[in-house]
Amino acid sequence: MAKFIVPKEIHHGLGSLENIKNLKGNKAVIVIGGSSVKKNGSLERTQKFLSEASIESSIFEGVEPDPSIDTVLKGAAFFTQEQPDIIIGLGGCSAIDAAKAMWIYYEYPDSKLEELAAPFAVKPLRNKAIFVAIPSTSGTGTEVTGLSVITDREKGTKYPIVSHELTPDVAIIDGELCASMPKHVTANTGLDVLSHGVEAFASNIADRYNDALAKEAIDLVFKTLPTVLEEPQNLEARQIMHDASCMGGMAFTNVWLGIVHSMSHQLGGTFGIPHGCANAILMPNVVRFNSKVTDKYEILAKMLGKSTAEDFAQDISTLRETAGVVGSLKEYGISKEDWEAKLDTLTENAMKDPCTLFNPRKPKFEEIKAIYQACYNGVAATV
Repeated sequence: MAKFIVPKEIHHGLGSLENIKNLKGNKAVIVIGGSSVKKNGSLERTQKFLSEASIESSIFEGVEPDPSIDTVLKGAAFFTQEQPDIIIGLGGCSAIDAAKAMWIYYEYPDSKLEELAAPFAVKPLRNKAIFVAIPSTSGTGTEVTGLSVITDREKGTKYPIVSHELTPDVAIIDGELCASMPKHVTANTGLDVLSHGVEAFASNIADRYNDALAKEAIDLVFKTLPTVLEEPQNLEARQIMHDASCMGGMAFTNVWLGIVHSMSHQLGGTFGIPHGCANAILMPNVVRFNSKVTDKYEILAKMLGKSTAEDFAQDISTLRETAGVVGSLKEYGISKEDWEAKLDTLTENAMKDPCTLFNPRKPKFEEIKAIYQACYNGVAATV
């Protein structure tokens, strides 16, 4: 028996940001990253719609890429000061993930990050506030997932917090908010969408409900990402990628992810590699590794007019190349000395990552290490 959990309300389509006016509450805190949501007008519009609903709002800004626990604690302190009954994560994955973690610490100030990183360790939320997610990038699907990834900079480790408690109450999927995304962000986030679909489809607890969403998300990315990279102001294509991101998120929040993400989390925390870039480098070799125990990749290959798992791995590499994303960790700029010094620690932490539990093939330490090394060199893994 399985469950399927998504936000109570998902508003999608061009112009759907206006649905903020239907929220009920007294005070909202809007969590944002840098200046992009100011420049593109989405912050101003969000506050305008809140005002029309007679909801007061304040802003916590400055969430950095790969948000840190220090930023989360500062945000939670701001929440305690402002006492919101609505928390809004507005922007990219980092802003929304940070806002989710701030929500935990707002309701449970004595929480410990290491303890929260245990699967499903978050206590019941919504004692003080509900959560609204408004993504301005088409990538993580965090607007519909029970996942938040927070980095401990001192340890150089990303901690995925996994709990259905973190699933937002309301998600707004408005492609107009994505039109100002730079090309490299569009590429990395689009490949992240692909990784969510692929890993959800191959999950060891995959089912028909989530397969349908994951497969459609994958198909939409292959068909639409090249278009949106060439035509960034094509709002219809932007909305399709935004929808694909949401659909992939709905799939993986219910059947979770695999070792692409276990390994990628460590690369981001240690070397600062953009998440979508790291996923794109890792994905083909993880497909090769997992294909020894599942036929799911052959199904995806056939969807794209091919036949084998290797065909599908190569199609991923071709899309990555089309998107202008590097093909190896060495090409990204990690020195041989740094790589060799950190490889065992990366491998150890990837083995412990919660996503590893849902990979279709149970990996050994040496196998994860071999995949890492192949991806560093930019060659096909043979494990």
